[in-house]
Amino acid sequence: MAATGRHSPAAARVDPDGQSANWYFQEAYDVAMEAIDNPGPYSLQPTFYDVHLAENDRNSEIMLWADHTEYSEKYSESNITGWDGGAAQNQAVWMVTWYFHTIQGSATPGPWSSTAAMHRTVLAGQSYSRMWSRMAPTIGVFTNTFADKTNDSRFNGTFTTVYRGTWHYNSDREVLYGANFLPINPNDKVLSFLPSDPGGINYTPAYIDPDGKEVDNPDGTEAGELPGRADFVVPLDKISRTTFPGLWKLGIARKGTDYNDDKVASTRPYNILKFSEFYFVAAEAAVKGATGAMSARDLINVIRARAGKWRFDVAENVERIEDNSAAMVAATPATIDINFILDERSREYFGEGYRWHDLARTQKWKEYAGTYQISAKAGEDPITVQREIEDYMYLRPIPTSQLDRMAGDDAYKAAYQNPKY
Repeated sequence: MAATGRHSPAAARVDPDGQSANWYFQEAYDVAMEAIDNPGPYSLQPTFYDVHLAENDRNSEIMLWADHTEYSEKYSESNITGWDGGAAQNQAVWMVTWYFHTIQGSATPGPWSSTAAMHRTVLAGQSYSRMWSRMAPTIGVFTNTFADKTNDSRFNGTFTTVYRGTWHYNSDREVLYGANFLPINPNDKVLSFLPSDPGGINYTPAYIDPDGKEVDNPDGTEAGELPGRADFVVPLDKISRTTFPGLWKLGIARKGTDYNDDKVASTRPYNILKFSEFYFVAAEAAVKGATGAMSARDLINVIRARAGKWRFDVAENVERIEDNSAAMVAATPATIDINFILDERSREYFGEGYRWHDLARTQKWKEYAGTYQISAKAGEDPITVQREIEDYMYLRPIPTSQLDRMAGDDAYKAAYQNPKY
């Protein structure tokens, strides 16, 4: 892959074959273009949505995946019923799913009588996976990386920004009452993440419970309410570590009939290599000086044009046939640099395990991740967090288990370990 290599910034870069960096960039470009020009059975999907729709798994864009299946525990290498188990589980989406099942509605139109509005369930689509809430996106993901939420379909096709009532999968209750005591039916919006803070959100509405006590944030989350809306709301520019959009693109989907099937790890394949990466490899190499039939801008615009094509609106849960390819291409800078490619890679592959490697190998980790913003509590003004990223961290430690299996004494193994670990 066209890159400067995963080295500490101070490390020497001496090629044992005597080739220059430019030679490797040109090789990377040529190999990637050969694959693009001779794709065999592989191709880009028509829309970004199609790449990640569970019903379309193992599509022509996916060149390598770690396979899982809900039909065979042997071939899934993990439990397919009951509680989680197995060394090879696909738990990726659990890590970036917040505890949305805390969202409450009221059983009555007044006083507030809390009852669960949300259940995690695989029966309602990819948005309602089991939650572990281990990692939250930073605010910059939504304000900078995915700034264009109108033309670019990738924000919509990556995140769950609307949570709809799922109580009916485990209840006979026909209606609940949400914000402003307005009625909500099954599948109606219960909580929405707004593009930005519109002002006027009330985060401590005065609700009275059956015991006559005032209840703040009656929905059980850090969300607020706006006049006339039945759904509670959180602005994307004021998310917290506990209240944030989930990852729709990796969401669990099963054909089972038990709403408790969400306790099982994902039986969807975990994608490892996509045909789209050839365009990024060639574009990055071109930025580094490689030449050929397509420029970096030409290559990136293939991906951006596809991103402008909509087939379905995940947030609104409706068909959306729209082609914003021309607008996407027109918005591409005349000159592409490595920063733009890194941003495009994040839009295309967010949550898929590429980011640290991308930033480390391009020596951009400190620049991109030295600070980030998050709110201490959803709805509050963001705080800026400083991170100390030292040069030695660009190399990860060699695992002790690997060192233990090596021949040699302790001094040899200590010298073999990467610096400062």
